[in-house]
Amino acid sequence: MHQGSRITAVGHYQPARILTNEDLAGMVDTSDEWIRSRVGIRTRRIAGPDEPVDELAGHAAAKALASAGLTPADVDLVVVATSTAIDRSPNTAARVAARLGIPGPAALDLNVVCAGFTHALATADHAVRAGSASRALVVGADKMSEVVDWTDRTTCVLVGDGAGAAVVEACAPGEQPGIGPVLWGSVPEMGNAVRIEGTPPRFAQEGQSVYRWATTRLPAIARQACERSGLEPADLAAVVLHQANLRIVEPLAAKIGAVNAVVARDVVESGNTSAASIPLALSKLVERGEITTGDPALLFGFGGNLSYAGQVVRCP
Repeated sequence: MHQGSRITAVGHYQPARILTNEDLAGMVDTSDEWIRSRVGIRTRRIAGPDEPVDELAGHAAAKALASAGLTPADVDLVVVATSTAIDRSPNTAARVAARLGIPGPAALDLNVVCAGFTHALATADHAVRAGSASRALVVGADKMSEVVDWTDRTTCVLVGDGAGAAVVEACAPGEQPGIGPVLWGSVPEMGNAVRIEGTPPRFAQEGQSVYRWATTRLPAIARQACERSGLEPADLAAVVLHQANLRIVEPLAAKIGAVNAVVARDVVESGNTSAASIPLALSKLVERGEITTGDPALLFGFGGNLSYAGQVVRCP
């Protein structure tokens, strides 16, 4: 039995194509001013038809692995959070393992939509604590461009594609855990507020319901996630929320009370990338030096199923 785990490295990947608000204004009845005033997004990245979600995931995972100074043979668990994998088998995690040449890992996909990465991180932490894994690759990856209706101006302005990854390793004996206890749950009776349904699958949501839930119910839950780690919100160096929409991220961050924290606002340049949004934003904060090794950061995912999951982690 191990006493805990920690994130030792992160990495991210976004496709090359940038879709601006001006580009969207040429596709649907919208404008840069309308989009920025309502959701705060300026640009998003869009993957090509020959760039499947496992390729996005593989690039981010490879970067995290290289940053950790590890080889594929060092990994014994691959967990990929995604809700946009087209194929059911082989799953995305197995394809990522094959792309990277990871020999014989446990490989599982986890679909909790926008809260997927924080659920996956908790799952990897639990596996390490139980002694069933020693080093895990945890990836959030989504290709939302493939499931959005590009004629629906209420949803197509929101989404982008990308992936983010973290390497999770067992703590050394006597070392403080670097991943705090998860606080997770859902509101299944309101699950239809966010949907990716049908054939072909299409993303739809009841924006007002989600906004009200996120800004009124979630702040107290996010504060509880801090308490589980023995920290006050004022102790946090960073708050990395699911990058749903700037008009949700900013009020939610303010209500948590993390007055000294850097608040991730990657949604402005990346849009809503679902399960990729938290690791993508975290990796960028680390890369830019806005947070340093050991800093406490609250990761808090929420969305589809009206699920949520949050934990405080120490930055790699």
